[in-house]
Amino acid sequence: MYPLLDVFHGIQKFIHMGGPVLLIIAGLLLVMWTLLFERFWFIRGALQSDISLALADWEARAERQSVRAHQVREAIISRVALKIDYGLPMIKTLVALAPLLGLLGTVTGMIGVFEVMATGGGDAKLMAAGISQATIPTMAGMVAAISGVFGNTYISRIADREKQLLTDQLTMDH
Repeated sequence: MYPLLDVFHGIQKFIHMGGPVLLIIAGLLLVMWTLLFERFWFIRGALQSDISLALADWEARAERQSVRAHQVREAIISRVALKIDYGLPMIKTLVALAPLLGLLGTVTGMIGVFEVMATGGGDAKLMAAGISQATIPTMAGMVAAISGVFGNTYISRIADREKQLLTDQLTMDH
């Protein structure tokens, strides 16, 4: 009757099966993809005005052949490159952190299995719950990392291309 409610209950069951580490991985995934989308929107939108301002600053120079002009050109390129690359190191860090959090979930799940075994219980249901708490976070961490690698690669390539285009547009001849 309420499909959205069924989805919510399915997610809740998945998180319960995977343990509390899944919430941390979900938070990491949310932050990582928020940063990726922000970079994408910046490059597709506001970056063009920054590039236009940089080009206008460069074109306004009367002289472009001296050592000083070369330094000014490098400074303009660096300012725009900093804006382009903003957040990319954080995205790379989050991509690297995702599988490590998955492994943390594996360890905590296995601790649960060992606790069941240590109490002398051979209850298959309790052991299966611990095993699912060991494998689900690993899978979630890997999926988060793989999706982040693809997103980061795409954004990094666009960023590199935009920096190269700016460098090519700021010519030294005049």
